[in-house]
Amino acid sequence: MDGHRDIEALIGLMARLPGLGPRSARRAVLHLMKKRDSQLLPLAQLMSDVGRSVRTCLNCGNLSTGDICNICNSEKRANGQVCVVEDVADLWAMERAQVFSGRYHVLGGTLSPLDDIGPDDLHIPKLRDRIAAEGLREVILALNATVDGQTTAHYVARELAPTGVTVSSLAQGVPVGGELDYLDDGTLRAALSSRKPF
Repeated sequence: MDGHRDIEALIGLMARLPGLGPRSARRAVLHLMKKRDSQLLPLAQLMSDVGRSVRTCLNCGNLSTGDICNICNSEKRANGQVCVVEDVADLWAMERAQVFSGRYHVLGGTLSPLDDIGPDDLHIPKLRDRIAAEGLREVILALNATVDGQTTAHYVARELAPTGVTVSSLAQGVPVGGELDYLDDGTLRAALSSRKPF
């Protein structure tokens, strides 16, 4: 079978996606092959378009079609607050819940000695620069309630202390070990509105 090697390569790539293993990837690829014109080809074209046009916002780390994302470009969002999240999925979770009206800062992960991620691998200096440049009054640490997330939160708070900015963190509703992307909107709203000084 001529295309068999390419199909197996596609299954292998899809199996690397979060939530998909080899069996799920195989089912997805077979489904797409059956719906070649209505799903496979449009999906391939859209993935190619997104791969070429979407980039990382130079200011906050969100994904955008321009150098600066719509949130950073919006004057309405310039309210003196920035919400610090681990990754873009967490930013999107906050936006989906419509609980925050300021701007964001994506750290790009958490401190994790086991994964060889140290302070230099995170976007902390850029956050420090934004405090003065944007006149920020409050930095809200919306990091996951995991050991790495809380270690990172303490480190960021310590790094920002000399700036004099108020540093707060999410409060009730975020379970220990919980990740923002999996929380419902009501929980996120309660956690943000009940935030406490860090």
